[in-house]
Amino acid sequence: MRFVIVTGMSGAGKSSVLKMLEDAGYFCVDNLPIQLVKKFTRLIMQGSQNNVALGIDIRSGQALKEMDSVLQDMKQSGVPYEILFLDCTPEVLVKRYKETRRIHPLSGGGRVEKGIAMERERLAYLRRNADVIIDTSHLLIRDLKSQINKIYLNDEKFSNFYVTILSFGFKYGIPTDADLIFDVRFLPNPYYIPELKDMTGKDKPVSQYVMESSAATEFLDKLVDMLLFLIPKYITEGKNQLVVGIGCTGGKHRSVTLTNELAMRINITEYGLKVEHRDIEKES
Repeated sequence: MRFVIVTGMSGAGKSSVLKMLEDAGYFCVDNLPIQLVKKFTRLIMQGSQNNVALGIDIRSGQALKEMDSVLQDMKQSGVPYEILFLDCTPEVLVKRYKETRRIHPLSGGGRVEKGIAMERERLAYLRRNADVIIDTSHLLIRDLKSQINKIYLNDEKFSNFYVTILSFGFKYGIPTDADLIFDVRFLPNPYYIPELKDMTGKDKPVSQYVMESSAATEFLDKLVDMLLFLIPKYITEGKNQLVVGIGCTGGKHRSVTLTNELAMRINITEYGLKVEHRDIEKES
């Protein structure tokens, strides 16, 4: 049996995840009173349910404090539970609440930001004990579903640290969510080669042209070394995702090439890795 406790920040996608798990055959219960969790667990262990998901969050009110002792009792009783914590940045949560015009459970008539801060503090112990943390700040529903299926259907290995390598064009602005920004406009520009101008960094002639530069290979070597040094440090500090932005003028040739090359070179199989090309179609 697989018993998943789904929790996390309000607005981070708990309801969506519970629906995904239900569609996948999990028996799902949301917002069960904390006082009934032990009894529910006993019934589940005695029953014939193969997979169970239990939604617990800030809606439990003051009773949420009791969840810590409930989890300890479950562990001592040998209940094989695991915690999935759905996180999200405050900025994105505020935006989601404004778009849906919903009221945060802890904000009342006050500011949403204050309610989010209070909630994060109260859920801190659940996050610390989570087996899986998924940051949904920049995930589309289909991406979230893909991750849920990998972890809870296909039983694939999942890392709580995710690296996104993002190509972009400086002429369209710097990505606001990027943690690290690298400018590759010092490299030879395929834009000025007539037969390469209308191609992108995904095309072999363009990538070969860019990587023929000794500056490109040297830059890539140094960048790989730096990232492999930094990633474990970020993980130690509790960071669960890293967005690396690589920019050129239009985000079509040099940045795309370096982004793809970096993804192949970094080879961080123990972490999640995603490649995005933000502006590759802008000048099509």
